[in-house]
Amino acid sequence: MAHESILRHSRSPSNQNKFLIWIMFVVSIPLLFLVISVKHNRPIPFFTHKVEVLKTKQSWFEVIREGVKSNKNIKVGLVNFDAKLDNDDDDDDDDLYHQINALHPQVDIAPIHFDHVNGSLKWVDFFPKWIDEVGKPKCPKIPMPKLKDFSDLNVVVARIPCVREGFKDLFRLQVNLVVANLVVESGWVKTFDDVSKKVYVVFVGYCDPMIEIFRCDDLLMHQGEYWLYQPDLWRLKQQTLMPLGSCEVAHISSIAEGYVCGAIALAQSIIQNKNKEHPIPDLILLADDSISSKSKKGLTMAGWKIKHIKRISNPYAKKGTYNEWNYSKLRAWQLTLYDKIIFMDSDILLHKNIDDYFAYPQLSVGPNDESIFNSGFMIIEPSQCTFDYMMEKVYKVKPYNGGDQGFLNEVFIWWHRLPWKLNVLKFFIGPRDNKKHELPEDANSIHYFGSKPWMCYRDYDCNWDIRFRHMFASDSVNKRWWKVHDAMPKELQHYCGLTKKMNEKIIQRRVDARKANLSDWHWKIDTILDPRRDNLIG
Repeated sequence: MAHESILRHSRSPSNQNKFLIWIMFVVSIPLLFLVISVKHNRPIPFFTHKVEVLKTKQSWFEVIREGVKSNKNIKVGLVNFDAKLDNDDDDDDDDLYHQINALHPQVDIAPIHFDHVNGSLKWVDFFPKWIDEVGKPKCPKIPMPKLKDFSDLNVVVARIPCVREGFKDLFRLQVNLVVANLVVESGWVKTFDDVSKKVYVVFVGYCDPMIEIFRCDDLLMHQGEYWLYQPDLWRLKQQTLMPLGSCEVAHISSIAEGYVCGAIALAQSIIQNKNKEHPIPDLILLADDSISSKSKKGLTMAGWKIKHIKRISNPYAKKGTYNEWNYSKLRAWQLTLYDKIIFMDSDILLHKNIDDYFAYPQLSVGPNDESIFNSGFMIIEPSQCTFDYMMEKVYKVKPYNGGDQGFLNEVFIWWHRLPWKLNVLKFFIGPRDNKKHELPEDANSIHYFGSKPWMCYRDYDCNWDIRFRHMFASDSVNKRWWKVHDAMPKELQHYCGLTKKMNEKIIQRRVDARKANLSDWHWKIDTILDPRRDNLIG
């Protein structure tokens, strides 16, 4: 019930949501930003207080004492600490215990007991390669304390388990989730007219808390091994409602000139599937000078509003390769005027309206392989400090695949699985393989892998002409893209014309397929009816 309530509120008519869509152009790989700002009628809890804290030399507890402003004792919950305040066995805790002891009788201590996550469980158990969404799969359990016994905490103090950069440790995840649930239990209110209670979090340790759960925007101060947060309860509540990993479905451009047609088609697919209860969203295109004036004209006609950006280079990419500038995708986190963004690659096409998914928290994504998510479709929450945090790690974190997806998977190791139909990948291997190479009709969007439809003759999917691309080939899915194309205004269809170079490449691939006697026999189609061949461009 709490889950349904929070989703209903996020779509309340009283919230005047402004719709924006962003696409980004640089030079080498398709990226785009689809953005809808969701401005809830809720106060920013501590912005002014945070500025004051950053200027002070107070201890973390002095900041909390001033923030709570109560005649009653401050109740502190201890997570991942020995229950005794006079513990002589752990010198690391002495400083914390000394501070807390010095504040008696102003403080009541509540040790938080919980069973550790089962040692036989692995990260892959919570982030499996594939799940049967129809069969309603369930995640393994991560034990929590009896939350209702701790509904009156003012502060949660937790020792952070320290692991190496990017290491996926279940106990570290458990401690962060225990703290998050305790904060929500103590601070959350039942009605949205009430003011939420302030609940502070202090993490102790020299390793970072999980930024996926505790946002750097909520960090009041960081002194030595003490990290003081006042979490935004609305956002934290959303996180606690999510499954424990991608083991359950969450319910609640960089591009070259060759992708201009895809961006135009995407804009049109968004417009064609608009929500009749809302105005057509604004489309904002982030570009650099690599896009021609002619292409910009077509993109503007399609509905995009063009803005310029400064690209971000990938330090692990070779010059001139497809992923040289794909870290520019990280600029999405700088769009801080908006609460939520849906990021989409420009080789995606929308087939249904997706407005309802803006109620989902960061980081909600689709799976790619095992515990890896696909960065082509992401729901994120813009934050300048998150952007700065990632920039600090650009040279420290080497991505597994040399690109932005590998980097983001190292930064955000805990994420929420979106329904498969929201970002259906056009490939036919593994559990979803089928001999007919078809995708479900109820797909919200399709991510076109391999050769793009506008780069082929419209008669068939030219991925069939290359043996190792058969995994991406589907004539029926290809036709869906052309259906959107044909519904576009004629003046926009021109931007999806065949160039002489593209035509020569298609002809050569058909010749190679014939010589290889590929078993699909698409190369035997002698009569090509694509009218674009009669009006080659460029």
